[in-house]
Amino acid sequence: MERSLYPLKFKPIYKQVLWGGDKLREQLGKEKAPVSCGESWEISGVEGNVSVVSEGFLSGNPLDDLIEVYMGDLIGDSIFDKFGKEFPVLIKFIHANDNLSVQVHPDDDYAAQYHGKRGKTEMWYIINAEKDAELISGFSKEVDPELFMEYVENKKLREILNFEPVKKGDVFFLPARRIHAIGKGIVLAEIQQTSDVTYRIYDWDRTDKDGKPRELHLEHALEVMDFKKRDNIRTDYDLLLNHTVSLADCPYFTTNLMELDQLVDKDFNLIDSFVIYICTEGRTMVNYSGGEPVYIQKGESILIPAELKEISLIPEVKSTLLEVYMKE
Repeated sequence: MERSLYPLKFKPIYKQVLWGGDKLREQLGKEKAPVSCGESWEISGVEGNVSVVSEGFLSGNPLDDLIEVYMGDLIGDSIFDKFGKEFPVLIKFIHANDNLSVQVHPDDDYAAQYHGKRGKTEMWYIINAEKDAELISGFSKEVDPELFMEYVENKKLREILNFEPVKKGDVFFLPARRIHAIGKGIVLAEIQQTSDVTYRIYDWDRTDKDGKPRELHLEHALEVMDFKKRDNIRTDYDLLLNHTVSLADCPYFTTNLMELDQLVDKDFNLIDSFVIYICTEGRTMVNYSGGEPVYIQKGESILIPAELKEISLIPEVKSTLLEVYMKE
C-alpha cells in the first residue's frame, strides 16, 4: 500500500557565526543549537545545506530527493516545472547578538550572470527585539556610486544609512539590490529566495578568529545596489484575530500572518503550491485528512505538501503563525 504525503518537519541546520548568541535556544526552544548560533535554517534547498526530514516514514530523507520522487504532489506542478529539484524558498530563524555586516544581494539576472545562481529577495518578521534595537534598510538620503564610496573610504557610511527602530511584530520587505543589515538584539524569522549570494559592504571593523577582517565585495555591490532613498520601508498591517493577513506578495513568495485562538479551516484548492507554517508564538495542531494530526510550536516550521488541499489549524493556546507559499 502506497503511503501518502503528510505535513513535514525538518532537522534544523545551525550556523555558528561571529555575531550569533543564545536566543534561538532560550526563546525558540532550539535546545541543540551551539554556542554563538546566529541562524537556524528551518527549510532549505541550498546546495550543501539541504534540509532532512525529522519525523514520520520519510524521516532521514533530504528535501531534494523527496522533490525528485513526489514532484508536483509535494511542491506544486508549476513550481516543479520551473525549479525542478531545487526548493525555491529558504526559511530561517536569526538571532543577532551583534550587528550583522552591511550587505546587499543581487537580483536574478546579475546572480545568474556572475554566479550561476538565483538572486535574493527576502523579508523579516521581528519575533523579539531588545530595547532600542534597530536595523538598516536603504539609504537616509539620495546618493550615487561616487558619493557612496566617499563615505565608505572616510569610514562615515553610517551617516547615509537608514536606521529603523524595531519591535516585536514589525515586518520589513527587502527586495534584491537594497542595502541592509540586522542590528544587535533582534530575533527574527526570515523568508527568502533560495540563494546564498551576499555582497558584504562593511563589517564594523571586526576580525575573524584569526584576527583577519572578513572579505568585502564592493565591486559587485556597486554594480547592483539601489542608491535611491526609499519611503515606506516598514510594512504596515492590521492584525485580525483568526483571519489571514497579507504581509508580502511578490514573484518569489507570498507571506501571510495568522493569530489564532480558535479553529481555522484552510482551503488551498486555488493555489498550486506547498504551504509552509512558521510558528512564532504558541502551539497549534495541524489536522488533515488521511493521517494523524501534527503539532507545531514556537520555534518550529512545517511544510504542507501541495496535494494536501484542506487542513485545519487548532491552537492549543493563542498562537501566531507565518504562512508562506508561491503563486503561479
